[in-house]
Amino acid sequence: MRVLLAGASGMIGGELRRQLAEAGHETRRLVRREPAGSDELRWAPEERSVDPGVFDWADAVVNLSGSSLQHLPWTRATKRRILSSRLQATGTLAEGMRRADSPPAVFVSGSAVGYYGDRPGQQLTEAATKGRGFLADVVDAWEAAARLAPPATRVALARTGVVIGRGGALTPLLPLAKAGLAGPLGGGRQHWPWVSLHDEAAALVHLLTSSLEGPVNIAGPTPATAGEIVRALAQAVRRPYLVPVPRFAIELVLQDAGRELLLADQLVVPRALLGDGFVFRDPTIEDAMDRLVEVRAA
Repeated sequence: MRVLLAGASGMIGGELRRQLAEAGHETRRLVRREPAGSDELRWAPEERSVDPGVFDWADAVVNLSGSSLQHLPWTRATKRRILSSRLQATGTLAEGMRRADSPPAVFVSGSAVGYYGDRPGQQLTEAATKGRGFLADVVDAWEAAARLAPPATRVALARTGVVIGRGGALTPLLPLAKAGLAGPLGGGRQHWPWVSLHDEAAALVHLLTSSLEGPVNIAGPTPATAGEIVRALAQAVRRPYLVPVPRFAIELVLQDAGRELLLADQLVVPRALLGDGFVFRDPTIEDAMDRLVEVRAA
Protein backbone atom coordinates (compact mmCIF):
# COMPACT_ATOMS: atom_id res chain seq x y z
CA MET A 1 0.00 0.00 0.00
CA ARG A 2 0.93 3.65 -0.34
CA VAL A 3 0.61 5.18 3.13
CA LEU A 4 0.67 8.87 3.97
CA LEU A 5 1.80 9.56 7.55
CA ALA A 6 1.10 12.65 9.64
CA GLY A 7 2.88 13.16 12.96
CA ALA A 8 5.24 10.29 12.25
CA SER A 9 8.44 11.70 13.76
CA GLY A 10 7.78 10.47 17.30
CA MET A 11 8.27 7.15 19.07
CA ILE A 12 5.19 5.44 17.60
CA GLY A 13 5.76 6.92 14.17
CA GLY A 14 9.31 5.62 14.00
CA GLU A 15 8.27 2.07 14.84
CA LEU A 16 5.32 2.31 12.47
CA ARG A 17 7.57 3.36 9.59
CA ARG A 18 9.89 0.45 10.34
CA GLN A 19 7.06 -2.07 10.30
CA LEU A 20 5.47 -0.60 7.17
CA ALA A 21 8.80 -0.81 5.32
CA GLU A 22 9.33 -4.35 6.57
CA ALA A 23 5.92 -5.31 5.19
CA GLY A 24 6.71 -3.78 1.80
CA HIS A 25 4.50 -0.70 2.02
CA GLU A 26 5.58 2.65 0.56
CA THR A 27 5.34 5.67 2.88
CA ARG A 28 5.46 9.42 2.61
CA ARG A 29 5.48 11.81 5.56
CA LEU A 30 3.81 15.16 6.05
CA VAL A 31 6.31 17.55 7.67
CA ARG A 32 6.07 21.15 8.92
CA ARG A 33 9.52 22.14 7.62
CA GLU A 34 11.12 22.19 4.20
CA PRO A 35 11.02 18.59 2.85
CA ALA A 36 14.39 16.81 2.97
CA GLY A 37 13.57 14.23 0.30
CA SER A 38 10.98 12.87 -2.10
CA ASP A 39 9.33 10.90 0.71
CA GLU A 40 8.41 14.12 2.57
CA LEU A 41 5.64 16.62 1.82
CA ARG A 42 5.07 19.93 3.54
CA TRP A 43 1.88 20.91 5.33
CA ALA A 44 0.82 23.56 7.84
CA PRO A 45 -2.05 22.24 9.99
CA GLU A 46 -2.13 25.36 12.14
CA GLU A 47 -3.11 27.19 8.92
CA ARG A 48 -5.32 24.33 7.68
CA SER A 49 -3.01 24.10 4.68
CA VAL A 50 -2.21 20.91 2.75
CA ASP A 51 -2.13 20.12 -0.96
CA PRO A 52 -5.16 17.87 -1.66
CA GLY A 53 -3.13 16.24 -4.43
CA VAL A 54 -1.06 14.34 -1.86
CA PHE A 55 -4.14 12.30 -0.97
CA ASP A 56 -4.62 11.18 -4.57
CA TRP A 57 -1.31 9.30 -4.23
CA ALA A 58 -2.26 7.55 -1.00
CA ASP A 59 -4.17 4.33 -0.44
CA ALA A 60 -4.27 5.11 3.29
CA VAL A 61 -3.60 7.95 5.73
CA VAL A 62 -2.37 7.48 9.30
CA ASN A 63 -2.69 10.43 11.67
CA LEU A 64 -0.49 10.52 14.79
CA SER A 65 -0.41 14.31 15.20
CA GLY A 66 -0.99 15.97 18.54
CA SER A 67 0.84 17.78 21.30
CA SER A 68 2.24 15.44 23.96
CA LEU A 69 0.23 14.87 27.13
CA GLN A 70 3.52 14.65 29.03
CA HIS A 71 4.05 18.41 29.12
CA LEU A 72 3.33 18.85 32.82
CA PRO A 73 1.61 20.39 34.63
CA TRP A 74 -1.44 21.02 32.46
CA THR A 75 -1.76 24.79 32.50
CA ARG A 76 -4.62 26.45 30.65
CA ALA A 77 -2.26 27.12 27.75
CA THR A 78 -1.14 23.48 27.71
CA LYS A 79 -4.74 22.26 27.64
CA ARG A 80 -5.54 24.59 24.74
CA ARG A 81 -2.50 23.28 22.87
CA ILE A 82 -3.42 19.63 23.52
CA LEU A 83 -6.88 20.19 22.06
CA SER A 84 -6.06 22.60 19.23
CA SER A 85 -3.10 20.57 17.93
CA ARG A 86 -5.35 17.54 17.49
CA LEU A 87 -8.28 19.38 15.95
CA GLN A 88 -6.10 21.39 13.56
CA ALA A 89 -4.18 18.37 12.27
CA THR A 90 -7.15 16.02 12.02
CA GLY A 91 -9.41 18.67 10.51
CA THR A 92 -6.78 19.57 7.92
CA LEU A 93 -6.41 15.92 6.89
CA ALA A 94 -10.16 15.31 6.68
CA GLU A 95 -10.70 18.45 4.62
CA GLY A 96 -7.80 17.59 2.32
CA MET A 97 -9.20 14.12 1.71
CA ARG A 98 -12.61 15.59 0.89
CA ARG A 99 -11.00 17.91 -1.67
CA ALA A 100 -8.96 15.12 -3.30
CA ASP A 101 -10.02 13.78 -6.69
CA SER A 102 -9.40 10.23 -5.47
CA PRO A 103 -9.64 10.04 -1.65
CA PRO A 104 -7.76 7.26 0.17
CA ALA A 105 -9.63 4.10 1.05
CA VAL A 106 -8.80 4.21 4.75
CA PHE A 107 -8.03 6.81 7.42
CA VAL A 108 -6.50 5.51 10.66
CA SER A 109 -6.63 8.38 13.11
CA GLY A 110 -4.99 8.51 16.51
CA SER A 111 -7.24 8.56 19.55
CA ALA A 112 -6.92 7.67 23.23
CA VAL A 113 -8.46 5.64 26.03
CA GLY A 114 -8.90 8.95 27.84
CA TYR A 115 -12.33 8.91 26.16
CA TYR A 116 -13.57 6.57 28.92
CA GLY A 117 -12.60 8.70 31.91
CA ASP A 118 -12.26 7.18 35.39
CA ARG A 119 -14.41 4.00 35.41
CA PRO A 120 -13.61 1.74 38.41
CA GLY A 121 -15.11 -1.74 38.25
CA GLN A 122 -16.08 -1.59 34.57
CA GLN A 123 -14.78 -3.48 31.55
CA LEU A 124 -14.39 -0.91 28.79
CA THR A 125 -14.93 -2.24 25.29
CA GLU A 126 -15.42 -0.04 22.25
CA ALA A 127 -19.13 0.06 23.07
CA ALA A 128 -18.58 1.89 26.38
CA THR A 129 -19.94 5.41 26.62
CA LYS A 130 -17.92 8.59 26.97
CA GLY A 131 -16.62 9.36 30.45
CA ARG A 132 -16.02 12.66 32.21
CA GLY A 133 -13.00 14.89 32.33
CA PHE A 134 -10.70 16.98 30.16
CA LEU A 135 -9.29 14.05 28.18
CA ALA A 136 -12.74 12.57 27.54
CA ASP A 137 -13.84 15.88 26.03
CA VAL A 138 -10.63 16.19 23.98
CA VAL A 139 -10.95 12.68 22.53
CA ASP A 140 -14.63 13.18 21.75
CA ALA A 141 -13.87 16.31 19.71
CA TRP A 142 -10.78 14.68 18.14
CA GLU A 143 -12.75 11.67 16.92
CA ALA A 144 -15.55 13.89 15.63
CA ALA A 145 -12.98 15.74 13.48
CA ALA A 146 -11.72 12.42 12.05
CA ARG A 147 -15.26 11.36 11.15
CA LEU A 148 -15.45 14.30 8.72
CA ALA A 149 -13.36 12.28 6.25
CA PRO A 150 -15.08 11.51 2.92
CA PRO A 151 -17.95 8.99 3.07
CA ALA A 152 -16.03 6.57 0.84
CA THR A 153 -13.06 6.51 3.27
CA ARG A 154 -13.17 3.94 6.07
CA VAL A 155 -12.28 5.64 9.36
CA ALA A 156 -10.67 3.67 12.20
CA LEU A 157 -10.11 5.49 15.50
CA ALA A 158 -7.09 4.04 17.33
CA ARG A 159 -7.92 4.46 21.05
CA THR A 160 -4.47 3.90 22.51
CA GLY A 161 -3.40 3.32 26.11
CA VAL A 162 0.01 3.75 27.77
CA VAL A 163 2.63 2.74 25.19
CA ILE A 164 5.54 0.81 26.71
CA GLY A 165 8.60 1.69 24.66
CA ARG A 166 11.74 3.77 24.57
CA GLY A 167 10.64 7.38 24.90
CA GLY A 168 7.17 6.39 26.12
CA ALA A 169 5.10 7.63 29.03
CA LEU A 170 6.84 5.38 31.55
CA THR A 171 10.35 6.49 30.61
CA PRO A 172 10.56 9.01 33.51
CA LEU A 173 9.93 6.13 35.92
CA LEU A 174 12.87 4.08 34.64
CA PRO A 175 15.63 6.01 36.48
CA LEU A 176 13.58 5.81 39.69
CA ALA A 177 13.16 2.08 39.23
CA LYS A 178 16.90 1.63 38.61
CA ALA A 179 17.58 3.60 41.78
CA GLY A 180 15.28 1.30 43.76
CA LEU A 181 12.70 4.07 44.30
CA ALA A 182 9.75 2.58 42.40
CA GLY A 183 6.54 1.81 44.24
CA PRO A 184 2.75 2.07 44.15
CA LEU A 185 1.36 5.27 42.61
CA GLY A 186 -1.77 6.46 44.36
CA GLY A 187 -2.31 3.04 45.91
CA GLY A 188 -1.56 1.17 42.67
CA ARG A 189 -4.93 -0.61 42.37
CA GLN A 190 -6.23 1.44 39.42
CA HIS A 191 -6.08 -0.29 36.01
CA TRP A 192 -3.79 1.23 33.42
CA PRO A 193 -4.46 0.23 29.79
CA TRP A 194 -1.01 -0.52 28.38
CA VAL A 195 0.43 -1.80 25.09
CA SER A 196 3.98 -2.49 23.93
CA LEU A 197 5.42 -0.20 21.27
CA HIS A 198 5.72 -3.09 18.83
CA ASP A 199 2.08 -4.09 19.26
CA GLU A 200 0.88 -0.48 19.02
CA ALA A 201 2.49 -0.09 15.60
CA ALA A 202 1.47 -3.60 14.52
CA ALA A 203 -2.15 -2.82 15.39
CA LEU A 204 -2.02 0.35 13.27
CA VAL A 205 -0.64 -1.68 10.36
CA HIS A 206 -3.40 -4.25 10.91
CA LEU A 207 -6.06 -1.54 10.70
CA LEU A 208 -4.86 -0.50 7.25
CA THR A 209 -6.09 -3.74 5.67
CA SER A 210 -8.77 -4.70 8.17
CA SER A 211 -12.47 -3.98 7.73
CA LEU A 212 -12.70 -2.49 11.24
CA GLU A 213 -14.04 1.03 11.49
CA GLY A 214 -14.97 3.41 14.27
CA PRO A 215 -13.33 3.11 17.71
CA VAL A 216 -10.72 0.37 18.15
CA ASN A 217 -9.10 -0.12 21.56
CA ILE A 218 -5.33 -0.64 21.34
CA ALA A 219 -4.40 -2.06 24.73
CA GLY A 220 -2.68 -5.26 25.80
CA PRO A 221 -4.92 -8.33 26.14
CA THR A 222 -3.89 -8.96 29.77
CA PRO A 223 -5.15 -6.14 32.03
CA ALA A 224 -2.77 -4.77 34.65
CA THR A 225 -3.01 -2.33 37.51
CA ALA A 226 -0.69 0.63 38.00
CA GLY A 227 0.99 -1.32 40.79
CA GLU A 228 1.56 -4.36 38.58
CA ILE A 229 2.98 -2.20 35.80
CA VAL A 230 5.44 -0.32 38.02
CA ARG A 231 6.35 -3.59 39.80
CA ALA A 232 7.05 -5.21 36.40
CA LEU A 233 9.34 -2.29 35.55
CA ALA A 234 11.20 -2.68 38.85
CA GLN A 235 11.55 -6.43 38.32
CA ALA A 236 12.81 -5.92 34.77
CA VAL A 237 15.70 -3.82 36.10
CA ARG A 238 16.12 -6.14 39.12
CA ARG A 239 15.31 -3.56 41.75
CA PRO A 240 12.84 -3.52 44.68
CA TYR A 241 9.29 -2.20 44.50
CA LEU A 242 8.97 -0.39 47.80
CA VAL A 243 8.48 3.40 47.77
CA PRO A 244 4.81 4.48 47.52
CA VAL A 245 3.62 7.84 46.17
CA PRO A 246 0.32 8.72 47.88
CA ARG A 247 -2.70 9.91 45.92
CA PHE A 248 -2.80 13.32 47.58
CA ALA A 249 0.80 14.04 46.51
CA ILE A 250 0.04 13.19 42.88
CA GLU A 251 -3.05 15.40 42.92
CA LEU A 252 -1.19 18.22 44.66
CA VAL A 253 1.71 18.29 42.21
CA LEU A 254 0.05 17.30 38.92
CA GLN A 255 -3.60 18.24 39.56
CA ASP A 256 -5.80 17.30 36.54
CA ALA A 257 -2.93 15.57 34.76
CA GLY A 258 -2.26 13.39 37.80
CA ARG A 259 -5.93 12.49 38.22
CA GLU A 260 -6.48 11.65 34.55
CA LEU A 261 -3.12 10.11 33.57
CA LEU A 262 -2.04 8.31 36.76
CA LEU A 263 -5.06 7.85 39.00
CA ALA A 264 -7.87 7.05 36.55
CA ASP A 265 -9.07 3.41 36.65
CA GLN A 266 -9.59 2.07 33.11
CA LEU A 267 -9.88 -1.66 32.44
CA VAL A 268 -9.81 -1.39 28.65
CA VAL A 269 -10.50 -4.52 26.59
CA PRO A 270 -9.27 -4.76 22.95
CA ARG A 271 -12.39 -6.61 21.85
CA ALA A 272 -12.43 -5.38 18.24
CA LEU A 273 -8.78 -6.26 17.56
CA LEU A 274 -9.01 -9.70 19.15
CA GLY A 275 -12.24 -10.43 17.31
CA ASP A 276 -10.55 -9.44 14.05
CA GLY A 277 -7.75 -11.96 14.53
CA PHE A 278 -4.98 -9.62 15.69
CA VAL A 279 -2.27 -11.42 17.68
CA PHE A 280 -0.28 -9.51 20.30
CA ARG A 281 3.42 -10.30 20.35
CA ASP A 282 3.69 -9.00 23.94
CA PRO A 283 0.55 -10.27 25.69
CA THR A 284 1.60 -9.46 29.28
CA ILE A 285 3.04 -6.39 30.94
CA GLU A 286 6.10 -8.44 31.91
CA ASP A 287 6.74 -9.16 28.21
CA ALA A 288 6.48 -5.47 27.39
CA MET A 289 8.77 -4.37 30.23
CA ASP A 290 11.41 -6.97 29.41
CA ARG A 291 11.37 -5.71 25.83
CA LEU A 292 11.72 -2.09 26.97
CA VAL A 293 14.73 -2.86 29.13
CA GLU A 294 16.36 -4.94 26.35
CA VAL A 295 15.95 -2.10 23.84
CA ARG A 296 17.41 0.51 26.19
CA ALA A 297 20.37 -1.76 26.96
CA ALA A 298 21.12 -2.34 23.26
